[in-house]
Amino acid sequence: MEIFEFHFNPKGKQDLIFDSFCYEPENVYEKRMGSLYMVGVLKNALPHNHRFLDTLARIIREKYYKTVSPNPEKALREALRKANDHLEKTARAGDVSWLGNLHFSVTAFKNSEVNFAKVGDLKIFLLRKGHIVDIDQKLQGMGDIEPYPLKIFGNIITGKLAENDIVLILTKEIADFFTSQALIQQIARLSPFDKKRMQEALNGKKEELSKISGLCLLIYLSKESYRKEKETLLPKKTFKIFSFKKVFAPIVSIFKLPKISFKKPTLSIKKPSLSIKKPTLHAPKLPNIKIKLPSFKFNLNIPFKGMLKNKKLNLVVFLILLLALGAFIFSRTEEKRLEVYWEQTKQIQEKVSQAESYLILAGKNPQAKKQANMLFSESWQELTPLVNMSPSFPQTLSEQIFSLKDKLAGHLFDLNLLVEIQEPELFFEFQARGFIPQKLVFFEDNLYLFSPYADNVFEVNKEKEGKLLEIAEKINFGIALPDSVLLLVKPDKLINLKDGQFQNTFSLQTPYAGFEWNAVSVFQSSLYLLDIKQGKIIKYPYLGNFSWGSSLSWYSNQKARDFRSLAVDGSLWILTKDNSLERYYAGTLQETLDLQIFPEAKYFSKLLTSAELPYIYLLEPSQNRIVILDKQGQIVKQFQSPKFDGLLDFSLSQDGKTIWLLNGLKVYRILF
Repeated sequence: MEIFEFHFNPKGKQDLIFDSFCYEPENVYEKRMGSLYMVGVLKNALPHNHRFLDTLARIIREKYYKTVSPNPEKALREALRKANDHLEKTARAGDVSWLGNLHFSVTAFKNSEVNFAKVGDLKIFLLRKGHIVDIDQKLQGMGDIEPYPLKIFGNIITGKLAENDIVLILTKEIADFFTSQALIQQIARLSPFDKKRMQEALNGKKEELSKISGLCLLIYLSKESYRKEKETLLPKKTFKIFSFKKVFAPIVSIFKLPKISFKKPTLSIKKPSLSIKKPTLHAPKLPNIKIKLPSFKFNLNIPFKGMLKNKKLNLVVFLILLLALGAFIFSRTEEKRLEVYWEQTKQIQEKVSQAESYLILAGKNPQAKKQANMLFSESWQELTPLVNMSPSFPQTLSEQIFSLKDKLAGHLFDLNLLVEIQEPELFFEFQARGFIPQKLVFFEDNLYLFSPYADNVFEVNKEKEGKLLEIAEKINFGIALPDSVLLLVKPDKLINLKDGQFQNTFSLQTPYAGFEWNAVSVFQSSLYLLDIKQGKIIKYPYLGNFSWGSSLSWYSNQKARDFRSLAVDGSLWILTKDNSLERYYAGTLQETLDLQIFPEAKYFSKLLTSAELPYIYLLEPSQNRIVILDKQGQIVKQFQSPKFDGLLDFSLSQDGKTIWLLNGLKVYRILF
């Protein structure tokens, strides 16, 4: 993994503070959590805010690496919760100057898994094999400020990355410049990434870049090791070498035999002192000899003598007893734990049997089928944690769990009409260094593909032949009208495309300052535009001759911030952030469809339907599928394929029987 930080004119504006914070694992404690990268911007900053971003980054970093859970997603949630607490405390203390001015992103990497979170208008892109994925679209609305208690940081997007993937995190001004100059596309074409070529591209725009301030953080997933500049987050700990000899020395000393020490006998002989004097009657004296007998010294270590005074011995005995007690408690705890898992497995098995009994009635009673599906889905959710823990279970329990899993999968696949396509039909493929599409729309046997990051439109006919339609516009959205294709360019421009030619243009009336739509639908040529940030849906009635009337507020509510996509068929259908469908009529909620689908929905990204279609179509890139429902919320069909690993957009034929899926640089076709 290689990290590149590009800071442009950091002192260009006195009231603008921005910085990037890159923390990579250096010790075993950090490696279990992976790497952490943050980008922060504070606009309209006051003098006392000069350390605001540093403090926020430090709080997130410390909590992230100190969280007990080894799961990076859970650790990031805890860190963001801590950040929210800090921001709330700051606001309650009277400092609210940062509200509405803070833009901050947090990205956590561990192996190939990545977690994104952000607040504000930073842009995050994933560049893979030449195409561009706008991660920011999935994070829209997560940074909206709510009343106390503040919840600045909200959702987390989780995904997996592959080798040679590039993650780009850009401040808004830099993102706008990169988009306008097609620099993001240039970077996407650098596969594998080449720092020198990127530097050349930036140097070519040196004069323009000297006039703007901001930063670009580029994360390249290569085989390279982490960069050399590392920051140690936790102090290194030193460990003493464990020695059995030292630990058990006090015990061994108890059982030693008496120690006997011998001193060698010493022998000292004094020479006889002989002096000759005048003859006398006395006999001469004998020599004076001194002999020392051997001395014996006994050191008797009587077992347990002085035991109570030996602190080391007391500690060792206590540890032995503690270990023995711990082993006993662990054994009993493990037995009880397994008993709980056996009981859970038994209960799931009983629920599966109950669901199977409903299947017998499913042919004559649709409600019984729904009930069976619900019980099977609940059983699957309850069984999944046991499947994940099964390697630590006894073989008999593990085998029973996997047998139950296979049975459940079979029932759920059948009930949810899931069709797995191993080799879907490849309709068209773009070259990696050519046109890179992001969206598509079908009209009169032709596909039209475009991108909000590059000029021009690409046309593919039914003979699978393609050609470039040149126009100096970056198209954000396309809709099929009865006689032509309507192309939308943010913020307010409409372009008519007919017979391969760009014809009329029209500018919509801006309803209010800061209007920025996120999703579009059409009914009887009238336009419905969703502004998530403002929580509004704006309608533009069609007047004929490629013109639209003044804007009308069709719906206005804070709840609209939870909307993700919309479609109109007479009623207005809304896809919400919790993956449910809401139906509105005349601006009033009529019903909510809570979708019972297997696999359980994670993130539906787009909704399509119309008055001519009996079905609702939902795209879910995270699970490689498209889901088709009737308008009562019942499953009609699901199509899933391992080849759908980079779904960006989809479109339908007029009768809804043909589905085109844009997957990276490939367009697949499904006949339904």
